[in-house]
Amino acid sequence: MTIRDAIDADFEQILYLNEESVRFLSPLSEDRLRRLHAQATWHRVVEIDGRVGAFLLALPEGAVYDSVNYRWFAAHYERFLYVDRVVVAASRQGLGFGRALYQDLFTLAGAASIPRVTAEFDVEPPNEASRLFHASFGFVEVARQSTGDGKKRVSLQVAELSIR
Repeated sequence: MTIRDAIDADFEQILYLNEESVRFLSPLSEDRLRRLHAQATWHRVVEIDGRVGAFLLALPEGAVYDSVNYRWFAAHYERFLYVDRVVVAASRQGLGFGRALYQDLFTLAGAASIPRVTAEFDVEPPNEASRLFHASFGFVEVARQSTGDGKKRVSLQVAELSIR
């Protein structure tokens, strides 16, 4: 397992993984992925056997992004790193790929003196695995909001980092 920066050659596999888990995420076209990639502070993949087994895309404050969840954090926090999506291939779940990506992200955020990491997960319909995963990294709920024309309700989460 290698964690490395995402490159254009990974986009086809990233789009496949996103589609595989789209019930928990927003859809992602190649054009949208390219725009997000260009603004991302952190867009990393887990490579295993020459394939992308997982990815994480995170944006800083000040990005031009139409996500209602991102905009909520932008309206409430001056400095943050927003996890737009973390996806692990269905065939690779439970192997620690998501945990490795988050540990790498938290290391980056701490080194850059970013005071908090933000994220969200579905509470309606529930995503219990994501709730437990985020709690293990110290995330706490700061708000809830409806998305997807009221079809989903998300828990907006913040993990405050101890910056020295």
